Amino acid sequence: MQFFWAFVVGGILAVLAQLIVDLTKLTSAHVMVLFVSSGAVLSGLGIYKYIVSLGGAGATVPLPGFGHALVEGIVKAIDKDGAVGILTGGLTATSLGITVAILMGYIIALLFNPKG
Repeated sequence: MQFFWAFVVGGILAVLAQLIVDLTKLTSAHVMVLFVSSGAVLSGLGIYKYIVSLGGAGATVPLPGFGHALVEGIVKAIDKDGAVGILTGGLTATSLGITVAILMGYIIALLFNPKG
């Protein structure tokens, strides 16, 4: 059942993103920012943790999961380090994902030439 709910939750998020792109004049970049921000807001309100508990990777891998990870990292760092956690918590919690994205982008840029 875990795979089923991950597929359903991830699919719903993908369908929402596609509907926003198709039915509005927002670009995919706007939708990416909207999804990360909505994940952060829902996490701050305490709602996204229920979506994660239902959907597992279907909720944590898409972009709202990144916003959720940022907020969760900030909350944990504030509890541990105080106000300085506001600046350090989000980056600490998401540093692996950011590092992999940068390295993979660099490797792909070396391997392929973009069309000019």
